[in-house]
Amino acid sequence: MTKLAVTLVVALCAPFGATFAQSFTPDPRIDAVFARIDRTDAPGCALGVYRDGTMLYARGYGLADLERRVPITPASVFDLGSTSKQFAAATIVLLAQEGKLSLDDDVRRFIPELPEYERPITIRHLLHHTSGIRDYLGLLRLAGFRFDDVTTPDDALKAISRQRALNFAPGDEHLYSNSGYFLLSIIVERATGRSLRDEAHDRIFAPLGMSHTEYLGSYNDIIPDRAIGYAPAGAGFEADMPRWLQLGDGAVWSTVEDLLKWDDNFRSGRVGGAAMRDTMLTRGRLTSGDTITYAVGLMHGTHRGLATVHHGGSWGGYLAQLLRFPEQRYAVAVLCNRADVDPDAFAHSVADIHLAGELEALPVAAVEAPSGVASEDTDTPVATRALATYAGTYRVPNTANMLKVVVVDGALTVTEPRRSALRAVSADAFQILDVPGSARLVFEAGPTPGDAAPHVTTWLGEERLERYERIELPVDAAAGLDAFIGTFHSAELATSFRISRTGDGLRVNFRNGSPMPLRRLSADEFAARGTTVLFTRDSGGPVTGFLLSQGRARGIRFDRTDPSP
Repeated sequence: MTKLAVTLVVALCAPFGATFAQSFTPDPRIDAVFARIDRTDAPGCALGVYRDGTMLYARGYGLADLERRVPITPASVFDLGSTSKQFAAATIVLLAQEGKLSLDDDVRRFIPELPEYERPITIRHLLHHTSGIRDYLGLLRLAGFRFDDVTTPDDALKAISRQRALNFAPGDEHLYSNSGYFLLSIIVERATGRSLRDEAHDRIFAPLGMSHTEYLGSYNDIIPDRAIGYAPAGAGFEADMPRWLQLGDGAVWSTVEDLLKWDDNFRSGRVGGAAMRDTMLTRGRLTSGDTITYAVGLMHGTHRGLATVHHGGSWGGYLAQLLRFPEQRYAVAVLCNRADVDPDAFAHSVADIHLAGELEALPVAAVEAPSGVASEDTDTPVATRALATYAGTYRVPNTANMLKVVVVDGALTVTEPRRSALRAVSADAFQILDVPGSARLVFEAGPTPGDAAPHVTTWLGEERLERYERIELPVDAAAGLDAFIGTFHSAELATSFRISRTGDGLRVNFRNGSPMPLRRLSADEFAARGTTVLFTRDSGGPVTGFLLSQGRARGIRFDRTDPSP
């Protein structure tokens, strides 16, 4: 057989989208984006840039394994975190196309152990994060599980099934919840008799030639070319790879090479056809009729005038972003094994280079950090109102999310939820200096120049995140604290918390967690580290319990188990 014949046989026998072996001529413009992490003594990221179904550029920056000094390459395998959600969504959509389920099925058709709430929860609600189901990650953490414990699907399902209330009525709001996508994995298993891992492999990964992509089976699995996840520790790093074994909301491992094949499927329709693509790109709709930016395992957005479809991921020491520009047939994947970078900022900065001629000019208040880490630019004088008008405590309504802004040494500083310096970038807009990416606060001006700002909104790039309202804290925060001391039990968490007195304040003792001081917000409401505790009373009498809210879990009921003081 001639050399030419051998080449033809290999080409014909290779799977669709076979792994790329080509190297690329270094592009200084792109490599400059990753310059801060392009090191031989620290973890980093892999980059893949795609256009029209081909790899435009691919490189690795930093180390996949610090102990063995293994460099990151485009073939390195990373945990995708929540970027995995699109694969669970695609599997569900394929099953719906075959008639094995309907997106409008009541989830209790497949998971009857879930409580029967006042309004049915459908599979479509799970896909769009409009179910109201509390996030199991928060539930398990509150119940005392640590990220270095091993937790199973049964642990998560029991935690969700114990909940007697929802964050809101199904369809009324959109609130990101990992519970919904985890429950999709249970629905796949019960609708087919096979695991999501096997169904996704046979329906998506194998047909597309994604030979280095799979759902995690257990933490004893051998994953060739795996990048170890790391988190900052002192002057260096430590391994950070949680041992939680739920599927659907995460747990897909992949490479930037394989993600090209998945990205190309939105053009070719090789798996699922145009019907799957259109379903996955359909935005969720609330009961009110309003549409949301979250579609089906994917988010819609814009970047400097161009439409985007994207989904990021974060789990332990892993961060990911898969960013697509559908009309330009262009996409960027950034997979990282260090928890202190911003793959979203990296991806957008790379896109800015390749799509420069098609992008709108940057808005005045936009602040970019092309390196994906905090900006080190020197302060630029910007005219603002008196800094004292911005200072105060702010809160997102119906959540425990708090923001405290103070003036320190003539500069505006955030002290909660974490300490962050601010720099004015325009009137009423401030960049958050030590947060990765283009994060900023935009204050709403009061009616007159000396008025306090009544609201502040957090932004990341051009995406609005949360709107906070100013609140006034009570003057006498120590009055009547003894009434709240006691032990309280939650049947929904199957655990008890102890509220105790510390000096002129209170603290809550979480199971397997450090005691946290509670700060008084009102007569019966307290807050600590993203958690609010609203005490309840019978007819204004003794304290009978409290409702705890934390991030994506609102109103968890605790009842007093000892006599009131």
